[in-house]
Amino acid sequence: MSKQAKIRVTVWNEFRHEKKNETVKKLYPKGMHAVIAAGLAKNKDMAVRTATLDEPEHGLTEAVLRQTDVLTWWGHTAHREVQDEIVRRVQKHVLEGMGLIVLHSGHFSKIFKTLMGTNCSLKWREEAEKERLWVVERSHPIAEGLGEHFELPHTEMYGERFDIPKPDELVFVSWFEGGEVFRSGCCWQRGHGRVFYFRPGHETYPIFFDKNVRKVLTNAVRWARPRMRLADACPNVKPLETLSPKGAAFGKAGVLQDSDGKAVRKGRRGR
Repeated sequence: MSKQAKIRVTVWNEFRHEKKNETVKKLYPKGMHAVIAAGLAKNKDMAVRTATLDEPEHGLTEAVLRQTDVLTWWGHTAHREVQDEIVRRVQKHVLEGMGLIVLHSGHFSKIFKTLMGTNCSLKWREEAEKERLWVVERSHPIAEGLGEHFELPHTEMYGERFDIPKPDELVFVSWFEGGEVFRSGCCWQRGHGRVFYFRPGHETYPIFFDKNVRKVLTNAVRWARPRMRLADACPNVKPLETLSPKGAAFGKAGVLQDSDGKAVRKGRRGR
């Protein structure tokens, strides 16, 4: 392995279902974030931490985000409780280069809606259906090490229409036992950051223990890691080249000019 710095991953989770629902608590006694983090931490090129909704600032302080290369996000029952200030903070870091991986019901999170600019609505049904995920872009880095498809024996169904902008890249399409299909692995560029939405992950099924799901998450973290971190700026800059002389009134508000740069009328156009 190269001496390149480890990818710093923050795994974020509401951590609410695991406290209230006995089925979820049995599957994820320490929270889904703990299982997701444990899977990622097996990779020697990753340093993993966790954060949850009920921590101060939802665990996503400015200091934490500055030290995060890739943020994974699982939310469902408490989207509205996420503070708008924290959403703006996460958005800023994504636009500056931080990667974001949005999981399952996170499609309806404030941060995903903000970055997509759409409702992000979809069809759904919870009947413990089989899901077959087809790898429609096998050359994509997120699909590395996978076959043509893999299956989850029991899961919640998500169906089209999924109200999202057209993905820059589509990696997975799901088929469900009940007949629906869904764009379940979608990639976008937002500012300098990369965003990946991955559908599987319903809380009442052991999906985050699945070896293929863990492989996808590992690949997605490596794909989403920053190529650069660049703060947004809108500076007034000096020209690189010498500019030709202009009339003193050129470009001044309320002044129109002819082709020689002479003022021909004052006031608003048409008066």
